[in-house]
This record gives sequence, structure tokens and C-alpha cells, in this order.
Amino acid sequence: MKRLWLALALVFFACATAFAQPVVIRDDRGAEHRFAAPPQRIVTMLPSLTETVWVLGAGERLVGVDRFSTWPPEIARLPRLGGLEDAQIEAIAALKPDAILASTASRAMDRLEALGFAVVRLKSDSHADVRRTLDSVARLLGRPDEGARVWARLEREIEAAAARVPAALRGRRVYFEIYGGPYAAGTGSFIGETLARLGLANIAPAALGPFPKLNPEFVVRARPEIVMGVRSQQAALARRPGWSALPALREGRLCAFENADYEMLIHPGPRLGEAATRVADCLVRLDAQGAAR
Repeated sequence: MKRLWLALALVFFACATAFAQPVVIRDDRGAEHRFAAPPQRIVTMLPSLTETVWVLGAGERLVGVDRFSTWPPEIARLPRLGGLEDAQIEAIAALKPDAILASTASRAMDRLEALGFAVVRLKSDSHADVRRTLDSVARLLGRPDEGARVWARLEREIEAAAARVPAALRGRRVYFEIYGGPYAAGTGSFIGETLARLGLANIAPAALGPFPKLNPEFVVRARPEIVMGVRSQQAALARRPGWSALPALREGRLCAFENADYEMLIHPGPRLGEAATRVADCLVRLDAQGAAR
């Protein structure tokens, strides 16, 4: 029994020592952040960052999140602290976070940095960004190996989703609308990369940027064969000038996602694999509908 207690004590001591080790990371704006130990009080100001902390197993360290974070359901109890440009500075400061995870594009975070808070700026425009963010946050949390493990799972899930895409739909031109438009998920976005992995062709070329603002006439000329978007906006598509003649609408090839699934699709975080699965599910249904005609 004494040996057992000694072994347990040694394991506890080793874990405690590892947990207390200093952490040094460099964020996506090039700033170096040094922490004496992994942060225990964390504020996240993007849904994808909230999801990342949770999936990496540190959800209990979250003390506040942005207003758009909806997953997982367990975060519903946490304070909502505004968004990208209207962050509630006083409310965030009152929480006394050890670290604030935010977008590189958020100018509101400058005030918190001026107050002495550690603001780790992260970018997630592409799959490569998502992988780098997973690794950075995992190191920040004192769990450096977890980022690679989560990414490996995402890769397996995306590959499995790609294998399910019906051959008849591979190479089809797709238009992925961001809410009600006029913005689209372009080829260079993380959504566009997922669509490409599934064998689809994006009507919005990479040269237009990751989330280009498209003139409705551009979509009409591009003649997408599949249209994807949030379900609440799909009924209005056919009322747009010229859109009723689009192959996708004429032949009923619409992927209309419920809000929860759609939000998962447009968040560049650790649920990329599940998002790819949802797209594959829709493509399988479309193929079955086409075969039934």
C-alpha cells in the first residue's frame, strides 16, 4: 500500500510540475507571450477559439466568451462579452483573465493590451491557420500534444466525408452563401478548402479573396450546379432576378443547413471534420433525389 501511495504521489508531483512550467508562444501578429504557467482564466472572443479551448479539454478555464459563441451548450452560463469590434472592455477586465484569445482583426483588443492584459491574436482563414491555432492554443494550455491529435482526427473525418461524396456530384460547381449574401465562401477560405477536399468546384475564385462580396449577376453568370446556405434564406433565392434559371435551383440541388449546422460550417475551428460530414450528408441526399427522378 505504501508503494502505491508513493507511486501516486510521484505521478501527482510530475503532473503538477509539468502544469507549472512556463509557456512561451508567438501569436499570428508576431507578438511573443510569456506565461509563468498555463493560463487558468481564459476569455475567448471568437466562436472558433471558444470551441478550440473546449475540444482541447480546458473548457473549465473559460470565464467569458464572445456573443456569437453557441457551442458547446455548456458555455451558456458564461458571460457574453460583445463581438469583434464592440468588445465589452470593462466587463472583460473585471473577469481578470490570464489570457484573452482574439482575432488578429479585432482593433477593440488594443485597449485591453494597453491595460496590461495578455491578448493572443490568432487567425483562422484557412485549414493551415486552423492547424496552427490548434497547436498554439494547445501549447498555451500546457497540453502541447493535443493540437496534433485533434488535427489528425479532423483529417480522418474529412477524408471519410470525401469518400462518401457521390461520383455524379464530383466536380460540380458550388456556390456557398454567407447567410443571405452578398458574401460567399471563396476558394481560398477554409470553407472553400473543405469543398475542394470533397471534390467540388467553387464558383468564387481564389483571386477574389476568401469571402468575396459577389454581385448577384456574377452568380447568375457562373451558373452554380449546387447552392449551399442557411435554411432560413433558401426560400428567397428563386425570387432574385435571373436566379430561377440557375441549374441548382431548377434541378433542386440545394443544401439548406439548419442554424446549428450552418454555424458549425462557418466557424473555422476544431469541428471542420464534422462540418465536412454535414456537407457530404447533403450531397448523398441530392444524389438520391436525382436518382429517384
